[in-house]
Amino acid sequence: MPNVIASWKKRLAVLGLAVTLTSAPLLTPHTASAAASLQAYTGDAAQAITLGIGSADKARTGYVSAAELSAIFQQAARLAGSDAVFSTLSGGPVQRKDAAVLLSQGLKLQSAPESYGDVPDNASFAVSIGAVSKAKLMLGDGAGRFAPNAKLTYEQAYALAYRLYDYVKPFQLLEATVTDIQKAVDQGKLTYKQLVQMYLDRIDQYDDQGVKINAILTINPNALKIAEELDKERETTGKRGPLHGIPIIVKDNFDTNDMPTTAGCVCLKDSVPDKDADQVAKLKAAGAIILAKANLHEFAFGITTSSSLGGQTLNPYAPDHYPGGSSGGTGAAITANFALAGLGTDTGGSIRIPSTFNSLVGIRPTVGLSSRDGIIPLALTQDVGGPIARTVSDAALLLDATAGYDPDDTATAYSVGHIPKSYTDYLDVNGLKGARIGVATELFGTGANEKTVTDVVYQAVDDLKKLGADAVPITIPNLDQIMKFPSLSGYEFKFQLNDYLKELGPNAPYHSLQEIIDSGEYDKSQEKSMIARNNMESLDTQEYKDIILYRTKVTRESLLKVMADNNLDAIVYPSTTQPAAKIGESQNAGNNNRLSPFSGFPAITVPAGFTPDGLPVGIEFLGRAFDEPTLIKLAYAYEQGTHNRRAPALLP
Repeated sequence: MPNVIASWKKRLAVLGLAVTLTSAPLLTPHTASAAASLQAYTGDAAQAITLGIGSADKARTGYVSAAELSAIFQQAARLAGSDAVFSTLSGGPVQRKDAAVLLSQGLKLQSAPESYGDVPDNASFAVSIGAVSKAKLMLGDGAGRFAPNAKLTYEQAYALAYRLYDYVKPFQLLEATVTDIQKAVDQGKLTYKQLVQMYLDRIDQYDDQGVKINAILTINPNALKIAEELDKERETTGKRGPLHGIPIIVKDNFDTNDMPTTAGCVCLKDSVPDKDADQVAKLKAAGAIILAKANLHEFAFGITTSSSLGGQTLNPYAPDHYPGGSSGGTGAAITANFALAGLGTDTGGSIRIPSTFNSLVGIRPTVGLSSRDGIIPLALTQDVGGPIARTVSDAALLLDATAGYDPDDTATAYSVGHIPKSYTDYLDVNGLKGARIGVATELFGTGANEKTVTDVVYQAVDDLKKLGADAVPITIPNLDQIMKFPSLSGYEFKFQLNDYLKELGPNAPYHSLQEIIDSGEYDKSQEKSMIARNNMESLDTQEYKDIILYRTKVTRESLLKVMADNNLDAIVYPSTTQPAAKIGESQNAGNNNRLSPFSGFPAITVPAGFTPDGLPVGIEFLGRAFDEPTLIKLAYAYEQGTHNRRAPALLP
């Protein structure tokens, strides 16, 4: 319904270096020779050399001369595109106080007081030390000392040069992380209002024009105003946390009290719930901005992301291919850099499939870790909501904000005592060293149309080994029996949707699935499926009860046994057995994604690479109940050791 879609979007369009002197992680060198030349240098100094600032041939503990330091700073500024000028110093080795003055004057930093015990307040260089400390370019030793008279080594000079480069380089929106954004805001390069406008500009440029990804259903008309308010709040009382001012896109089956929640169906185009879904409310409380609502496969029925309200969403890597589903709008939007991250839902594979097809990180949490209250249900026995992001670290931050007990979702009572202080505490680049990973070889496709994915994921297994893991081939007990069980969406949908519609109150546009079918306002390609689900008379049947009992029991016990027998930290397999299919052709993702919803255990998919045709492939890590910390640790180490994600070339 193109007219409905276009008018609906138009109607809802928007109106109107925290780096210390300690070492940072080493950037991955591109060649073996580069790695060898950097062995003596670490942290920011190594990053500077990787950028071509300085020389790895210099002894890192040797003292840099005044002229050399001026030249190094000038080189870093030019590389960042800055016209800052650093005076040419003369003399021998440079002292730290001299470097502070040079940086402060060259960058024209505002004078600031300092609080170091070994810096005389009346010294001429004191305000320069205060300025560079405030800018977090140079800091003390953590014990209240700055050591102003200490000589500067080459390693320290290169580290300062990298921080200078990072400080003056313009903010880059593409592939920006939460850390990148907050640093840019702290450095005065960016406001949250400017950030929101940048994302809105990309949506305008690529969603409705140009490539026409068609990922967005509704744009928050108050997004810029909210961002402006969060800018003011940051100035007056500080940030609420890492997600303060961060734009998020949520799948349009999460209730929002300021925008319609439609499940992609024309029948719900005017339905605005009275309150936010619990996860949305938690994000708002953390300072996040709900920038937009994303298209989805209508009522989350399928994996190709087409709806009567939103039409067909395209894959940003190959616009003639599907983006996966049912959270395909969120997946396409996040990989297209329409926002920082997003929320999807997953009943069978609806977070992990679009994350895979869009080279993203997707977390399907343990059932009960995060609330489902306010999410239009498909099958609550299996339903979860969770993060979709470009990096593991950003996904972990979203999980921090959305996990936790909700009295309106009893299942979340199981999470009490199982949630760490922060999932980001498990972002360990060495997390794979000594880990035991079960490789579920039976889940690797062997068909001709599965070979490209299988080859990529076997390479990923080799990478796990190179990064220190012990990869153990395993056979999952009772796998054939597990895979024969059906999803419960065909059983539960009618009853749980009717309950949801009832909770909308008297203003609900429809009050039952039957009324929606009678209206004819839905995707007609789903009519048979909707009628079949509407014909379910009761959940009080032996068939349904047997599935609930035996499917869960067999799946959990089989997974726990193979993990215990082999002392495993996680199990890995292809997130999907086939890549994204061309639009109009049949999309098959395989059944691997069933293990997580059938057991209730968590899973995370991470980019594993690309097929020869340039289509993204993912590797999935499955763990024990509430063991998201381990999965995040393993996935982060793999991500940082491979850097497989790359942005879609069609959306520069």
